[in-house]
Amino acid sequence: MTKAAKAHGAVKAPAVTLKLLASHLDLTAGTVSSVLNNSPASRSIPERTRKRIMEAARRLNYRPNFLARSLRVRRSYTVGVIAQEIGDPYGAPIISGVETFLRKNNYFFLTVVHRHDDKLMRSYSQLLLTRGVEGIITIDTSIDQQPTLPTVAIAGHQQVPNVTNIILDHHRAARLVLEHLLDLGHRQIAFFRGPSSSSDSAPRWNAIQEVAAELHLPIHPELVFQLERIPNTSDIGYLPAKELLAAEIPFTALFAYNDTSAVGAMFVLHEAGLRVPEDVSVVGFDDISVASFAFPPLTTVRQPLLEMGTVAAQTLLDRIEERAPFIPEIVLAPELIIRNSTGPARQR
Repeated sequence: MTKAAKAHGAVKAPAVTLKLLASHLDLTAGTVSSVLNNSPASRSIPERTRKRIMEAARRLNYRPNFLARSLRVRRSYTVGVIAQEIGDPYGAPIISGVETFLRKNNYFFLTVVHRHDDKLMRSYSQLLLTRGVEGIITIDTSIDQQPTLPTVAIAGHQQVPNVTNIILDHHRAARLVLEHLLDLGHRQIAFFRGPSSSSDSAPRWNAIQEVAAELHLPIHPELVFQLERIPNTSDIGYLPAKELLAAEIPFTALFAYNDTSAVGAMFVLHEAGLRVPEDVSVVGFDDISVASFAFPPLTTVRQPLLEMGTVAAQTLLDRIEERAPFIPEIVLAPELIIRNSTGPARQR
């Protein structure tokens, strides 16, 4: 160390190790470790002792050496998250749910973004393996081959060994929307189908067709428009809505693939001088933050996105820690959020 550094008192204090902390408390290192890691063994330790350990750790600025711990037990306590995008209104709350649960359980996670590029998907999957992750969570990503690590696929629909799919009950969601529109008198309904890049597109459209048949509601092919861009692109609904109006086929309601395309469609309807919902009712899907601030506020199907992330993280850790058996599929319930973008069908 230089004389200048010594003169300014830049002497680094030795790190407080687990052994030193245990010695300071006159406890065993195992007892201190179990409390700091909130392990099942810590439940038998008196609350007074637990508080004393936590207070001493804070006071002495104890920082666990995760590298040393990982080398000792030959584990990384890290999982990989493969997302289509970071910060998009669909994936962000899911990742938030994943992060919160992992943090509470002393796990880290590494995130990669594939943007629906198959080459990136394959290379990033291999990259995560080389970084020593113990499991993988995917978001809106199709998996068609058995992975070597425990994997949880949010919005995954293919039955693949070693992969737990966390999905929404799309049949229930379709019924909630179509019954709502029928109750309002709508029978000429336009639809935006999801882009092929989104893993929810085909299951959601299949569910809509099944429910429509059950309700004896005709789906007019000329009122079905295919979305082609990345699901959460801001203008994804703009061009299909232009095509819908240009077709000049009467319709009184639009059921869009997601909230982003629904908001884009409402912008086009306003441009054309049509009122929502007086002239056209609009329904979205997901209930992202923009839905409640749209003009008018958007009726939509709420996906429990935060819960999806939490359930995914818990399911993956249960697999990694061997606390629960493999579950191939977990189905979560949707909720219809009725706002001001739907109303009685206009009599033509």
